[in-house]
Amino acid sequence: MKKKLLILGAVLGLLGVILGAFASHGLEKLLTNEQLETFQVGVRYQFYHAFLALILGSTTFIPNKAKIILFVLLVSGVTLFSGSIYGLATNDLTGFDFTKIALLTPTGGLLLISAWVLILFQALKMKTK
Repeated sequence: MKKKLLILGAVLGLLGVILGAFASHGLEKLLTNEQLETFQVGVRYQFYHAFLALILGSTTFIPNKAKIILFVLLVSGVTLFSGSIYGLATNDLTGFDFTKIALLTPTGGLLLISAWVLILFQALKMKTK
């Protein structure tokens, strides 16, 4: 699971750089300032969780079973949260109306919050020396 989390962090970070650059240089003339800011929120939260995955892949205090759950929460949470934000921000450019699936954003956010709660729970369970 360590390797999977490190790969997840690297992939999320890589895609974050690509999507951030694409928004700044490829979408700047196609989207309003508000839409660009919304898109960048998705990028920002994707980066936060890329760093989290890298940290989790490097830690030893969280058991492997919890890391598996965290991996699933991070993949699904970032996909739903940031992915839906990307869709909503570029809604005018696509043939799909992303406002119909706007509930994916808070669902993804809830999954990300759940990951942080699980980390907190694991930290509280730690035995101090």
